[in-house]
Amino acid sequence: MKRRLFLQSSTLAALSPAPAANDDAAWLKIRKEQFALPEWRAYLNTGSVGAAPNRVVKASNDYLAQGASYSTDQYPRWGYEAMDSHRIALAKFLGTSKEELALTHNATESMSLIANGLDLKSGDEVLMTDQEHPSGRGCWLLKQARTGIRVREAKIPIPPKSSDEIADALLSQIRPETRVLSFSGITTHSGLLFPIRKICDAARAKGIITVVDGAHLAGQVPFRLDDLGCDVFAGSLHKWMLTPPGCGVLYVHRDFQRKLWPTIVVDGWQNSKDAVKYMQLGCNNRAELEGVLEALRFIDELGAQRIYDRIHHLAQYAYSRAKQFPYVKLLSSPNPALYGGMVAFEVDRPDYTPLWTKLAQRKVWTLRGPKIRISSHIHTRPSDIDLFFDTLKEVFG
Repeated sequence: MKRRLFLQSSTLAALSPAPAANDDAAWLKIRKEQFALPEWRAYLNTGSVGAAPNRVVKASNDYLAQGASYSTDQYPRWGYEAMDSHRIALAKFLGTSKEELALTHNATESMSLIANGLDLKSGDEVLMTDQEHPSGRGCWLLKQARTGIRVREAKIPIPPKSSDEIADALLSQIRPETRVLSFSGITTHSGLLFPIRKICDAARAKGIITVVDGAHLAGQVPFRLDDLGCDVFAGSLHKWMLTPPGCGVLYVHRDFQRKLWPTIVVDGWQNSKDAVKYMQLGCNNRAELEGVLEALRFIDELGAQRIYDRIHHLAQYAYSRAKQFPYVKLLSSPNPALYGGMVAFEVDRPDYTPLWTKLAQRKVWTLRGPKIRISSHIHTRPSDIDLFFDTLKEVFG
């Protein structure tokens, strides 16, 4: 009853039909009523950590308080339990079965579980790209240091003109000793969307294991895990899926589970018949996972495709603003089909410090470094994007 009353009074229930991608007023109303972001904050860094809606935060906090009271006979934890209801809900959204999903804390953890769980020997090669996140690279470099495997990078053209150009740049670097192909579904620094199925099919035909670092996929673009064709997939939920921080997933194809060892185990791991053996990590706070369930309800009520459309609409707007500056080199593809909600670029100036200083003064939060990235979500206002680029113009002319 409480949930029904909430929905009747919520912005989401009042939006009929749901807002179009370019309906700025409706999306602004959602930001004001569903998120805790203050008016003065221009948050453009969902690609690092997303902003959870108020109801998601409440679900986590309520469960934490309930667990502290021990008013039920249920442990307020996960890490031993199968968590079937949570895996079923996530599997439905991600397009797979619960038997192939394990709950983790983030994509970094999932990537390390993959790298540590594979039987590779000295001389075997892991081929990745020069666009990988440090965590997607670090797990393989650790394995290289411990076991003598070789890690090699394929150079990806930035910005690429087509998905075929991306696939060819990676697949052309496969050699007889290549055992693993590890690449990002969406790159963290350039926001580039890879042709995952094409790459995985070509690798599988050569008997090569395919690992997808999908930290940025879930919630940013529509996809189904079962359609990717990969052996394993590492994902984060706390970026684009509106969950609390510290929520991730590991997908292991059912036919590949006999080839991937678990890294952290509890007694009885050997009797597990599905991917649950990869998530038996010991006692963890279950409150975050209750937030995941609430985030899934939020997405379902608003409409996943409408969220994707709004995210992409804002990214295209950011791209159009960036193109106006002659000293900005865009790293994202000119083809909008090759990015989702992130646009990345470099500025032809030797020192970014004045820009960072001015942005901090104006409470504009974005990824900082030699590569600048604008990450837009449904709470992003076009005025937030304008504030960034207006500041860029003020500082650099």
